[in-house]
Amino acid sequence: MSTFVLVHGAWHGGWCWDRVTPHLRAAGHEVHTPTLTGLSERAHLISPMVGLDTHIEDVVRVLDTLGLSEVILVGHSYAGQVITGVADRRPDAVAKRVYLDAFVGDDGDAARELLPEQVAHHWAESAQERGFGWLVPVRSLQVLGVTEQADVDWLSPRLTPHPWKTYTDRLRLTGAVDRVPAAFIECVSWMRVFQRHADRARERGWPVYELETGHEAMVTAPAELAALLLKIAES
Repeated sequence: MSTFVLVHGAWHGGWCWDRVTPHLRAAGHEVHTPTLTGLSERAHLISPMVGLDTHIEDVVRVLDTLGLSEVILVGHSYAGQVITGVADRRPDAVAKRVYLDAFVGDDGDAARELLPEQVAHHWAESAQERGFGWLVPVRSLQVLGVTEQADVDWLSPRLTPHPWKTYTDRLRLTGAVDRVPAAFIECVSWMRVFQRHADRARERGWPVYELETGHEAMVTAPAELAALLLKIAES
């Protein structure tokens, strides 16, 4: 049996995996879904100092405190940066990293620079005009491919602004992350902001899978996502 650590993206919390975790646990696997500092139920801890290293350390401490090993480390969206940093710091604890419609960053990369130029400009403008210069307001769920009203109603009250510093901080790697096998899942039924990263994964020889759903796959296609995660863990 595997141990999954599922890391959410911007604006979310560990709760966003609630429709996926029952499938993984029913198959006999251990699952952890930490919430990153400053978000969701930990929003009271947000400050302009919360950055990428804060979030990497959040997950590293989960691995260390619980003594986890042979971890299938999954990062959604922004959390691609996080799981890359975690696997670089704890390569012996991570069996595989899975990028779910997520950033595939290298040493020195900042998430802002990994976004398409138009999207990056919009985020920076939103942070400056509506986020006091250091918060990214929640984006429209429809833009992310969430079309069912029930899903919108479930997500909307739980989402919180995201610290912009995590997008401007540069990823710092030793190279140890390259010892950890990786796979990529692209969600293809939306504007495909992460298509460039799926292509980067292919160039590196990683297996790349496609899901016919929007960016919020853990909400809009949880059974299909869980089945794919199980397949990747077993491969």
